[in-house]
Parts: sequence; C-alpha cells; structure tokens
Amino acid sequence: MKKNAQGKIKRIKRALKYALKNPLTYIWILIFLIIIVATIVVFASETKTESGIETMFDSVWFTLVAVFAAYFDYCVKSVPGRMSALVLLVLGMLLFSAVTGKLASYFMDLQMKKNKGLKKLKNMKGHFLLCGWRPGFEKILDTVLTTNPDITPDMVVMINDAAEQIEQIRSQPRFKELNYVSGDFSDEAVLKRAQIDKAERALVICDHSKKYSDLEIDSRTVLAVLTMENLNPGIYIAAELIDAKFQKHLEMAHCDEIILTQDYEHSLLATASSGMGYSNVIRALISDDADTGIIIEDIPSSFLNKTYGEYEAYLEQNGNKTGVLVGLLLNTGNFHQRRKDALREAQKNPDIKMIVDNLKKVKTLKSNEPVLTPPADFPIQKNTKAILVRG
Repeated sequence: MKKNAQGKIKRIKRALKYALKNPLTYIWILIFLIIIVATIVVFASETKTESGIETMFDSVWFTLVAVFAAYFDYCVKSVPGRMSALVLLVLGMLLFSAVTGKLASYFMDLQMKKNKGLKKLKNMKGHFLLCGWRPGFEKILDTVLTTNPDITPDMVVMINDAAEQIEQIRSQPRFKELNYVSGDFSDEAVLKRAQIDKAERALVICDHSKKYSDLEIDSRTVLAVLTMENLNPGIYIAAELIDAKFQKHLEMAHCDEIILTQDYEHSLLATASSGMGYSNVIRALISDDADTGIIIEDIPSSFLNKTYGEYEAYLEQNGNKTGVLVGLLLNTGNFHQRRKDALREAQKNPDIKMIVDNLKKVKTLKSNEPVLTPPADFPIQKNTKAILVRG
C-alpha cells in the first residue's frame, strides 16, 4: 500500500513538473486571471448602473454566458463594463476555437491511427487473423471470404507492414469493414493489438511486404506460429512455407496446417506434363466456391465408433446429397492442444506400461491426417470429419 501511494505521488510530481515546463500552462493561467479581473470590473462598474447586475453572482453569470455562449444576458452600461464584456467575448471565442480544434484533432488522430493500423482493436472475439502480404493479396481476401461463409469482413484482421496497399484495398466498398493492424506479425505486442488471445483461426502467408529473403520469410513464419501458440494455445493456425526444410519446425511449433507452396506448384507442373488434364481436375476440386469441389463436413455423432463402410452406405441410401464420400480427415480442429491434454492424462495413469503405450500412441498421431478410401471396417473415431466431392 505504501509503495502504491509513493508511486502515485511520484506520478503526480512528474505530471506537475511537465505542466510547469509547458508554455501553454502559463497561457491558460493568464486567460483565467483575465476572466477573473474582467468579472470583478463588471461587478464594480455595473452595480452603479441600471444594467441589472446587482450581486457578484450576477456578474459571474454574465461572465459564464459571455465566455461559453458568446451572448450577453445583461446589457452593460458603463465604459469599463463594456470593455470587460468585449474582452470576455473575445476570450470565449478563442476558448471555443481551441476546444473544438483540440477535439477535431483528437478524433482525426484516432481515425488516422485506425486507418494506419496503429490502434488497438476492441470488442473482437472469434475473429480470423490474416498475417503477411504479397502481390495478389486482394484475391486471397476474396477467396477467404468466399470459401468461409461463416466469416464476415468485420471478423477479418489483417496484420502486416503494407499500410499503403491495405489502405487502397479498404477503400473498396466490399473491403471497407476489414480490420487492420500495422506491424510485424511475429511481434508479441503487435499480436496483442490484434487481440490474439480471443482469435479463433489464423492464416500466415509468405510475407513480401518488405524485401525479405526466402530464408527470412520462412523464419518469420515459424516465429509467428510459435508466438501465437504461446499467446493463445486454442487458436487454429495454417501457415505457408517456401522451403520444406522448415516443415519440421512448424510441426514442433504445433501448426495445424502447413502449406508448401513451391512443392504444390512443382507437383502441378509435373502432372500437367503428362498431358492427361490433371491440372484442370485439381482446379475444379479446389474451386473458390464453398459448395463445390472438395468438401470437409462433420460426421453425425451417431456414427462415432462405427465403420467407414456403414457411413458410406448411409450416404448412398440418402442419394449422396451432400456429395460422394472419398475418405476421412482424422484428428481435426485444434489437435495439438488436445494431444497435450491427452499426454497429461496418460502421465496420471498409475500403470507404467500403459503410460508408455499411451505416450507412444498419442505422439504418433498427426493433425488433420487425410485417409483416402479406407477399408470398409476402418473405425470412425472422435474428431474425424468426412472428405466429400461435390459437383
């Protein structure tokens, strides 16, 4: 308690010291003194006239109306009274201009900070973080919003150092509600301004907002994922890499999805070289349309611990209305956090052999592991989703 009191006293002393060094402090004191003198002059000179000012309260009221409303509630008669009234009127106009100017400057500063992404976001929850920037960023935004119908523009928070490009994007009507935080997305302070602790999902793309080398880009991606997981273990993170040698680092950082852009490009070019039209098929499967191509859907809870064959038969009986089943996606969602919990539970078991078996089993599991056309007797476990193809 004493330390808190001493700290407050020190802060007050620093504030007073700063105020006494500021020239504006003395200007305000001078204006206040002039108003007091003018009020006394009006009282002293007008009580002898028929102006209606008879008490000091009348004089103070006359001053308040003259300064704040630029209006005379009493008609002063004497020369000193009129001179004082004129001074009060001028001071009132100056004060009004100063206050309105200060308010305008304050709100413009707030808007400027918001436009430049320097303002801390408020009242955000369950939002989507899009970290990084590169040419074609507008197309990425369009695709994110199209393929995720549950995400509205006001739920998207962009984090990067490309303030000018983002300002141009946000000038478009369809993107005007997007949120922006300027800065390095691997920096803890910047992520906190984006309310990382309340975010639900994050996508980290290769950042070309500055002249980074490929090594720097991937290193910053790994650092960003590590920082995000530390600040919000419950967040679902997908990250893009240029070089596959950083994949292990992202896996150790508990990244939920890893996108190896160059590997995908090389594979696409290789399949296209066969002349079989693979690239057209792949483009159709990964369509921007959220209702066609490859669809990942929840499996009804009634099929938990049942087989793949039973679920496939169920879909066929219903005419495959949701699409053709082609496989299962295992360990979906924020799997790494669940794996940590499972490890802790396994360590609590008194049976040493069971602890070792559980640890081995849990550690070998992979996040979002696809199993295409599994055997009919393949069991459907918890946190498994269906992979469908829909035309």
